[in-house]
Amino acid sequence: MHSTFKSLLLASVMLLGLAACNLPASTPNPAATLLAMTTIQAATLQALQTQAQSTLTPPLPTLGFPTLPPLGSSTPLSAAKTATPFTYCDWAAYVKDVTIPDGTIFAPGAQFTKTWRLENIGTCTWTSSYALVFFNGDLMSGAATSNLSATVYPGQTVDISVKLSAPASEGSHRGYWILRNASGVIFGIGNSAKNAFYVDIKVVGGMTKVYDFVAKYCTDADWRSGAGDLNCGHDDSNHGYVIKVDNPQLENGTHYNGVGLLTVPEQVYNGYLKGFYQPFDAFAVKRGDRFRSIINCQYLATGCDVIFRLDYKIGNSVKTFWQFPEAYEGQYYTVDLDLSSLAGNDVKFILTVLANGSADADKPLWVAPRIDRPSNLITPSATPTKTFTPTMTSTGVPTFTPTVTDTPTPTPTPTLSPTP
Repeated sequence: MHSTFKSLLLASVMLLGLAACNLPASTPNPAATLLAMTTIQAATLQALQTQAQSTLTPPLPTLGFPTLPPLGSSTPLSAAKTATPFTYCDWAAYVKDVTIPDGTIFAPGAQFTKTWRLENIGTCTWTSSYALVFFNGDLMSGAATSNLSATVYPGQTVDISVKLSAPASEGSHRGYWILRNASGVIFGIGNSAKNAFYVDIKVVGGMTKVYDFVAKYCTDADWRSGAGDLNCGHDDSNHGYVIKVDNPQLENGTHYNGVGLLTVPEQVYNGYLKGFYQPFDAFAVKRGDRFRSIINCQYLATGCDVIFRLDYKIGNSVKTFWQFPEAYEGQYYTVDLDLSSLAGNDVKFILTVLANGSADADKPLWVAPRIDRPSNLITPSATPTKTFTPTMTSTGVPTFTPTVTDTPTPTPTPTLSPTP
């Protein structure tokens, strides 16, 4: 660029010299000189502009863009990465307490069966080589190890039971249990698959019977069916009836050394029978009170299929406290219900039986229905009546019989809407 400028400057000087040489010496022409200088400057300026433009303005580069697929194209896009969920081979989840909710009250030495419902949420199948094992706490005279008797696949639930006895000492007692695989490695519930599940009970001194439903079945109770009010003690009516039975024979053929109530519903489809127990002052429930009975169908009533139910009335409101479906299968069941949730209320109880379909062969039997109270809550009297405890063992609940079900399928529960 500098050499070009010097060349233009030299040309301008030479032109000026030539112009001076050609002018007459005697008379200079200022206008001609000015015109020549202006022409030279314009040419110089145009040359400089052309040089600057070619030097300072480089050509723009050509940009390239990727070609996108047309809409609707099947060209796959890269999938987003997702985290793989963490799991264990052996892993259980607690579902619920099937029996013996936390804080259930027992007398010292009382026998009971604790059942947990667990789900196999691991990746390995539980076989009969797997076992329920005692972990720590109070063993409550239970077997320290019980093998599973059924296969539980991942995603299935199982009811696991253990037979226990309430300790002799009063107070709260808790025992922790866990599972063990075929290799002898223990596992359980929780995020780490290492937590134990437990049974929690409260032991209260001896129990005393404070209300006898058999002794009061005619004096305190009003028996009704769909046909209306019934007379107490008659057994020849299709409208339903209730009678007292001495030394009743249970479904398994054994005799109970005591008394029971045979409560036969009205002989119609889904018939029912209700005994409204309405003592003069109602019954004041206290914490620790328990409703107890043995329930089953009368011996050889092979077509019996009913629902036992304990209802109650506080004020003008009638509600269901408990119910249990029973069909004749040669077993009987022990009922032991904590009434503490009703404590502080004057309650009228209602013994109810409902036919589960046809009532033609229904012979439901309540054996020794009563309300027991912890003896330490009883005001001393001259002749307290101690609770009779039968020596027989219930056949209704096996020691350890897991029931396996697929998780998505709930256990069906009969639903009835009886006419009050």
